Amino acid sequence: MHITVIGSGYVGTTIAACFADLGHDVTAIDIDEEIVETLNDGRSPITEPGLENLLEAHAGNRLEATTAYDAVPESDVTFLAIGTPSNDDGSIDLGALEAAAEATGEAVADKDERHLVVIKSTVTPPSIETVLEPAVHRGADENENIGVGMNPEFLREGSAVSDFMHPDKLVFGASSEWGTDRLHAVFEPLLEDHDAHVVETDPQTAAMIKYANNAFLASKISLVNDLGNICKEFDLDAYEVMDAIGIDDRISEQFLRSGVGWGGSCFPKDVNAIIAAAQDEDYEPALLEAAVEVNERQPARMLEFLSKHVDLEGARIAVLGLAFKPKTDDIRNSRAIPVIEELRDQGADVVAYDPVAIEPMRDRFPEIEYTTTAAEALDGSDGAAVVTDWDEFATLDEEFDSMAEPVVVDGRRIVQRQDGITYEGITW
Repeated sequence: MHITVIGSGYVGTTIAACFADLGHDVTAIDIDEEIVETLNDGRSPITEPGLENLLEAHAGNRLEATTAYDAVPESDVTFLAIGTPSNDDGSIDLGALEAAAEATGEAVADKDERHLVVIKSTVTPPSIETVLEPAVHRGADENENIGVGMNPEFLREGSAVSDFMHPDKLVFGASSEWGTDRLHAVFEPLLEDHDAHVVETDPQTAAMIKYANNAFLASKISLVNDLGNICKEFDLDAYEVMDAIGIDDRISEQFLRSGVGWGGSCFPKDVNAIIAAAQDEDYEPALLEAAVEVNERQPARMLEFLSKHVDLEGARIAVLGLAFKPKTDDIRNSRAIPVIEELRDQGADVVAYDPVAIEPMRDRFPEIEYTTTAAEALDGSDGAAVVTDWDEFATLDEEFDSMAEPVVVDGRRIVQRQDGITYEGITW
C-alpha cells in the first residue's frame, strides 16, 4: 500500500519508518524543510532506539519525505500525526491538526477512489465529530469517497519501535466497514507475524480508549506513590510492599515503582486534557485530579529529604538525569524541571548531567552548569538528586567519594545503597 503520514514529529517519524519496514511505500509530509532533509538523508530528528536503523534502511527507497501534499491523492491512507499541545487550562490545541485535516481533505477532494484519513494524534472524543471530521469533509468538498478514522498510538518513548512492532493491541476506529477493512490492510503485514488483540470500534470510542489507557496508568503510578509515601512515614520499604501486591494478577507488577513521578509528552497532557473535557460537561473527575496532585508534589518531597541533610542555600547540588525517562532526549514535563526550579529558588548552585538530554535542557536553563559525565557533576557537590533511571547511574560507586558531602536522594531507586554515602529514597 501507499501511505502518507502528515507530521514528522515523534509519532509521525516512528510510524512512517515502521510502515516502510512492513513493506509499504511511505511519504512523510512536514512543513519543516530541515526535518524533511534529515529524513531523506536517512537520519532521525529524534532520539529513539532502532529508529535511525530503519530510516537508514528505507530512506530513498520505500520512504521519502516532502513538504508538499502532492502524494496524498496517490496514496491509499493518510495518517495525521500532528501535535496537539496543551492550553493553559489543560485542554488541547487543535489548531495545527485541524489545518492539516482540512489540507488533507483538499488534496483528495477530486479523488474517485476511496481514501481513509486516519487521526493518529491524541484527541478528545468530542473533537473528532465537532472539529476534525468537519475539517476533512470541508476540505474535500463533501466527497463521499473520503472517510475519517481513528487509530490511537500506544508508543512509549525509548521503546517506540519495539512497541509498534510488538503491540499488545491495535485499535481500529472507523465509521464504515470499508474504513475498518482499510485499517486491517495497513496492519496486515504486522498481524501476520504478531498475535495482537484487534479492537474494532467507532472513532470516538477509539479516542477514549487512548485517554482511558493513559489515565489509568498515570493514576496507578500516583496511587503507588501515595502508598510509597505512607511506607516512608512507617519506615518501610515500598518496593518490597509493591513486589508483594504485584503478584496479584488483578494488579500485576507493571507501573508499581514509586518515585519522583510521571512526566513526558503523554501522561501529563492526556490526563489534563480528559479532565478539561470532562469539566466542559460539568463533571469533576476527582480521582484523576487527585492523581495529578500527587504527581505534582513528588519533586518537592525529593527536595524535602535533600534539605534534611544539606543547607541548600549556596550548596552545589548535582542533578543526575534530565530526560523524563531513559533512552530518550525528551524533557517535556521532566521531573528534573521542577527539581531544578526549586533548587534555584532555594539558592542552590545546580550542576546537571544526562547522557543525551543536556542540549534540550540547556535551552530551558541556560544559566546552570552542565557536565559531560556523572562523575564530573558529583565532584565537589554537596548533594545529588537522581531524577532519571539511566542504567549508568546503577554503576556509580567510587564517583561518590569525590562529593564534598556524599548525600544522595534517589528518585528512581537506581543507585545502590553503599557505605560512605547518606542515601534517601523518596518513598522507601
